[in-house]
Amino acid sequence: MIAPVPTSRSSGSQGGGLFRLPDGRNLFVTFALVTSLFLLWGFCNGMIDILNKHFQDSLHINKQQSGLVQSANYLAYFLMAIPAGLIARKLGYKGGILVGLSLIAAGSFWFIHATSLGTYSAFLLGLFVIAAGMTCLETIANPYTTVLGAPEHGATRINIAQTFNGLGWILGPIVGGYFVFGEHGGGSSAAGAAASATNANAGLSTPYLGIGILAAVLLVVFIFGPVPDLHAEDESQKVASQKTALKPSGGQYAGIGIALLLVWGLLYFFIAPILGLVWVLVDLPANLLDPTKYGLIVAAYLASFIVVSKNWDMFRRKHFTLGVVTQFLYVAAQTGIFSFCVNYIIENDPAVTPAKAANMLGAIGFVLFATGRACGSAVISQFKPNLVLATYAIINVALTAVCMGGGKLGLYAMFGTFFFMSVMFPTIFALSIRGLGDHTKLGASLIVMSIVGGAIAAPFMGHLADTHSMRTGFVVPLVCFVFIALYGLVWQKLEAKDSAA
Repeated sequence: MIAPVPTSRSSGSQGGGLFRLPDGRNLFVTFALVTSLFLLWGFCNGMIDILNKHFQDSLHINKQQSGLVQSANYLAYFLMAIPAGLIARKLGYKGGILVGLSLIAAGSFWFIHATSLGTYSAFLLGLFVIAAGMTCLETIANPYTTVLGAPEHGATRINIAQTFNGLGWILGPIVGGYFVFGEHGGGSSAAGAAASATNANAGLSTPYLGIGILAAVLLVVFIFGPVPDLHAEDESQKVASQKTALKPSGGQYAGIGIALLLVWGLLYFFIAPILGLVWVLVDLPANLLDPTKYGLIVAAYLASFIVVSKNWDMFRRKHFTLGVVTQFLYVAAQTGIFSFCVNYIIENDPAVTPAKAANMLGAIGFVLFATGRACGSAVISQFKPNLVLATYAIINVALTAVCMGGGKLGLYAMFGTFFFMSVMFPTIFALSIRGLGDHTKLGASLIVMSIVGGAIAAPFMGHLADTHSMRTGFVVPLVCFVFIALYGLVWQKLEAKDSAA
């Protein structure tokens, strides 16, 4: 299934390897600084994955409502991705990173205040602001790693950086679980069960104070650190004048309109219930819900039509457009598994406490995830990244099918999916933006926007869990992994055609 990468003496290789540009500059220090950002947002995301179960207990909400934790997080990615790309285009990589760190610090310090308010909406607001900051960092840091050296090693560099992201995922639930579910949080003790929501959530203050301080320290480091503004290589054979003049034909305009109608129709089907939950949560007038939903969907449709039409040279490249869809489905699968891992463990082993399940998520699940990324960096440096992606996805199709059977075997299979998910996000990202040239920052924004798949999967899996079982909910990631496998198998043919067009 996995074919070795052909050896060749490319310009990148002659330029000096993994972190050296053809002009001789070594960017290892810059790469090391950027990997600290991967660690930071990995920790933030790891914290989020224990909040579902915590809020179910402390605020007495069901699994579907607790899925709004992921919705607040990933809807921020969806709404902030394009602005983050514009910020990067206007201020450069360094300016975008500084904006992202500022938002994370602000959201973290607000989260501390939210523990005194004790309302679900206050916590969701803090998560939204933090996620907006993470969006800026992901929009910039992911493509930035691919240009910090020879272009053919871009997938290897992004996988190395994402290994540190995996380390953050490990530390998040372990540190968070200690304060939230342990004696500091009061969430699992009898006293904590009888306490008010404010007291039950008090354990959240310390980890988010730490995140805020770390973001502030990194803000200072990046102000004075070496972060050059580099540009991606365009592998398309078209000359610049041809690319800038390229516009859709009449038939293509119609195709764009129909395709976007289908996309937004599908997104509305999933997002409308989420908006309805939020509407009830913040107690807004019921008569304004429908006009708001329809107004937002029409505005989003028109905006996306303009963006696609004006950047047709990018969107006509099928390896990119299908890459956006693939990333959407991957994040849906990942978020669903991560978010309800604690619930799945408890459902299949009732003797396990929430605190122990949170520790298992970090100590087993995310250790496997980080190990997979470390191993994946080596594997992808030796084999074709698209075939590694396809192979790992096929394995996860089988593992999620076993998860649906439940029991101890299902539990082992669920943890197995962590290892084989590890390389998917960075590899899909690198494959999708390959050869976009001047479109790289916008393309990266759209791939980051596709992270909204996580906002959709969590409430949907929660609904299946509430109405059937947590095991049944694993049909969602199973379907997603099937599509990911197909993308990996056809990517090389798509990219070859796009480069020759």
